[in-house]
Amino acid sequence: MAQSLDALLNKLEAAKNSFGRAAAAAAVRVLDQLSVATFRDVKSLIRFHETLLFLRAFPQSASVVSRTEKFLDSFQERMEKIRALGADMSDFDDFDTSGIAGTIMQDTLSFEAARWLVRRIPRSVEIAWNDYEEERAMANTWPRFIPLLSEDADVEANIPWRRWLDAARGGEHDLPWLIRQFEQLSLGETAAESNRARIELYDSLRIPIRWSLDNLKLSRTRNWKRPRKFYFHSEPLISRKEVCLAQEFGRTAPRLKRVSQHDGEAVMGMIREVMVVRYRELYGTTLGDARSVVRADVGRGVVIYLWNLPPNRRLPLRAYVAGVTLKNGVPINYIEAIGLCEWIEVGFNTFYTYRRGETAWIYAQVLRFLCTLTGATAISVYPYQIGQNNDEALDSGAFWFYRKLGFRSSDRALEELARREERKMSANPDHRTSRRTLRRLAEAHVFYELGRENNAENEIVSGPWDKFSTRNLGLRVNRRMSREFGGDAARMREASMENISRSLNVDVRSWSEAERSSLENWSLILGLIPRLAGWTSEEKQELVRIIRSQSGRNEMEYLRNTQRHPRLRAELLRLGSA
Repeated sequence: MAQSLDALLNKLEAAKNSFGRAAAAAAVRVLDQLSVATFRDVKSLIRFHETLLFLRAFPQSASVVSRTEKFLDSFQERMEKIRALGADMSDFDDFDTSGIAGTIMQDTLSFEAARWLVRRIPRSVEIAWNDYEEERAMANTWPRFIPLLSEDADVEANIPWRRWLDAARGGEHDLPWLIRQFEQLSLGETAAESNRARIELYDSLRIPIRWSLDNLKLSRTRNWKRPRKFYFHSEPLISRKEVCLAQEFGRTAPRLKRVSQHDGEAVMGMIREVMVVRYRELYGTTLGDARSVVRADVGRGVVIYLWNLPPNRRLPLRAYVAGVTLKNGVPINYIEAIGLCEWIEVGFNTFYTYRRGETAWIYAQVLRFLCTLTGATAISVYPYQIGQNNDEALDSGAFWFYRKLGFRSSDRALEELARREERKMSANPDHRTSRRTLRRLAEAHVFYELGRENNAENEIVSGPWDKFSTRNLGLRVNRRMSREFGGDAARMREASMENISRSLNVDVRSWSEAERSSLENWSLILGLIPRLAGWTSEEKQELVRIIRSQSGRNEMEYLRNTQRHPRLRAELLRLGSA
């Protein structure tokens, strides 16, 4: 029976690379045979689950869709059966296998993510007390909302924390009650200060949260929706060697559609679901602005959503974009891009299940969409994405994924090393880059610049953003703080605000709190620029426009404003380049 099941799974996995009517009919036959199969080991069940999800995203026919949906909607029943057999359920805890219906997850979430999860599945989430021993953190925090707890916590040993909490919360569940107490805390002079303080206070507790996925749509198993129109694959999937970024960027720019706030809220809910069941949390997926969501239908059943941050959560300098891609209604990756002027740093992660599904072509569409939205022309990929401190990227040869699409190394020595490797592969098709070399190649950013041919035969070139980092700007500011203000951040901020306001001839009394915050952050950078007071009135006015738009409703307007100030761009590059 085990061999029979294994043979059926092999046939089903082979169906991922078979196309047309005959292939669809064959896939349906295997699925029908598997409907009566009994799974007795976890690895076989995981293989089945991941193949079902892939076929749901890349189906050959409507029959394949209906079969996979039926299996996925009832997958919890198979999980219950294999649990009853005494299987080791820890195999479902890995990054690539987590989130399956019928499993239990545990993680330490940020305040915003925990609050959202409590609201999303209030009856299925709880504090994992058996894995929590942060007594000092509880002693510092809980007396704020549990009366007289300090009488016990400040002087006694062996505090019965649960008893105190149970007495205070009454019949309410522990985590919802705790979240509500933090929501009601007032910890600062302004709403923004209070919100940031309560988030920092909650996060300092590092509370482990456990939640049961049961048969929820939240699970990775059932977290898909029906698209307006399915795309059925009658021909082989587009391979990486068929994708040319220069040609893709030469096509008509994708049409961007801003969705309603209601639909934007649905997208924000979806991406939080997508991330939490994969043990992932990004700044922009937890805190995205529902009002900023834009959509692009790029063909072949692929829909991309991108969004920005709300004004009160923006980064001090760079503009931020996050996103998700749906393939026939199935979430298959997440996106993060952070930029300034015409430069953006792009993170792109296709979930393990879908990595053999036209990843290069979809990545090209994501870049087209990002550049259309942001106006960026210099695309950077940070070293982690290609293997720096990332074994998964090294194992997959991620460097060559980007290299074969036309990216070049920002480091001249590493670019020369990459070209030597290319010559070896050209001379010997069996040559494989060693892990040691891949680790070296991942020591620097790689770049793709629109309008510039990234041809390996050309002379080695460099770009203006190759050595730039906002971290360099921040370190310069801090060295100045140490040198001129004795390490006093408040005094430096006050002096910088005063000096820059005078240099730009602005009166901030009529500005909003968010605009003043933007000026405060920018003043730290502008204070590094010599002879700023000598800039022309037009340059100063445009600089003020940039600063005020940084906290405006449309974050992309801010980014595009930074692209229209050549003198500011030159100073940022000078100060931020290593």
